[in-house]
Order: sequence, then C-alpha cells, then structure tokens
Amino acid sequence: MKALVAVKRVVDYNVKVRVKADKTGVELANVKMAINPFCEIAVEEAVRLKEKGIVSEIVVVSIGPKEAQEQIRTAMALGADRGILVETGAEVQPLAIAKLLKAICDQEQPQLVIVGKQAIDDDNNQTGQMLAALAGYGQGTFASVVKVEGGKAIVTREIDGGLQTVELNLPAVVTTDLRLNEPRYAALPNIMKAKKKPLDTKTPADYGVDVTPRVKTLKVEPPAERSAGIKVKSVEELVAKLKNEAKVI
Repeated sequence: MKALVAVKRVVDYNVKVRVKADKTGVELANVKMAINPFCEIAVEEAVRLKEKGIVSEIVVVSIGPKEAQEQIRTAMALGADRGILVETGAEVQPLAIAKLLKAICDQEQPQLVIVGKQAIDDDNNQTGQMLAALAGYGQGTFASVVKVEGGKAIVTREIDGGLQTVELNLPAVVTTDLRLNEPRYAALPNIMKAKKKPLDTKTPADYGVDVTPRVKTLKVEPPAERSAGIKVKSVEELVAKLKNEAKVI
C-alpha cells in the first residue's frame, strides 16, 4: 500500500508572529520555519503504518517555495521514502492545493492520503475535504485513531458530541487531529540518509493547475492589546466595577 502525505511550510509554532509594517501579511524574513504541526502528525501516522507492515511506501508532498525542500527532507528523515515539491512563489490557497494533490494522486495512485486537519498559519481546515470531493475518495476528518484492515480504513473522529467511528473504502483521505499521535524526533543518521532520498521538483503547470488566488487579503492587523488586570478587595467592589466600568451587568 502506498501512502501520500502532504506537508506545509509554516512559521515555527514557538515563534511570535509579527505583522508586516505595511499590513500586507505576516513577516517571514529571517523567521524560523518548520513543518505544520498537524502535518507532522500525518507523517508520523504514515510511518507507524509502515512499521506495522501495512504501508510499503510513503510519498511526501509540499507545495510552496524552493525552501520547502527543507520540510520535505525533515519528513523523509522521519521515515518517508521520497518527496515531491511543487515549487511556486504564489500564495497557494486550499482549492488550488487540493487540485494539485488530486493531480498527484492521479499519477501516484496512493491507497491512503493523510494530511493535517489545518495549518497553523491560516487555519482554513479545507484542503482535505476539498481533495476528497475532487478525487471521489471517502474521508475521515479530525482523526484521533486510524486503523487499516481488510482493505478499509477505520477512523475514529473527534466531533462536538464526542467520538464517531467511520469505515472508509480505500483509497481514502484522512485528516489528522492532535490526539492521533506524538511525532518522533529525527535521529541524526536518518537526517543524513534523508539527504540521499529522491526528491522531484515540479511546477503547477506540470499538473495543469492554475494557482492564481481566488481570495484577496486586504489588510492584516494584530489583535488589540489587552489592558492589565486589576485586583479588588471585595465582592461589592467587583460588582460595582462590572456594573459601572465594564458595564456587563
């Protein structure tokens, strides 16, 4: 069984995000970049399925600038077998990503596609669902448990009311949630081996996909600064402040 995993290059979650001075977007110059945490969980799940003998090959895909090779190499150090970079300097939005992944699926014919449920930069939570619709695959979103047996994927989903288990015919799309697993750290020998693993570079034109953005960002602003809290000496003083100053009661 072949598994295809998509990873996205994003600002490292430990970095404090800053808005550009002209408010056109987020400052990315000289900022540490990393694999989107949900995508890292997707890679880990594919590697675990390979270790169980269920998956025989893991293909990792990233869509973005040339520098995204770094994230693909990281995924290969974690256990992926080869990589595909669809190189573009454009702002690639979820529908365009889904179309590119669908074209790659048509070529690679994976039985399982695993992606993060969302990226921590834009929080769209759309690509996996769009890909499933375009490809005609079953989908198991927000996965906290994934089992593959008898030619089917059994996915436990985290929903508002608790947990839901769905059974999917393969090929299928699974989007990963935080509680699915805890990603491993790449060992130094595997990091060195990853440098020799095959990585193909393509362009959106190679797949016949137009990645021109359909949504335009007008302005990006940081959230308003919150004022410091205060201490009150009594319940009466608290109620008075809530009534007269905050005006919430």
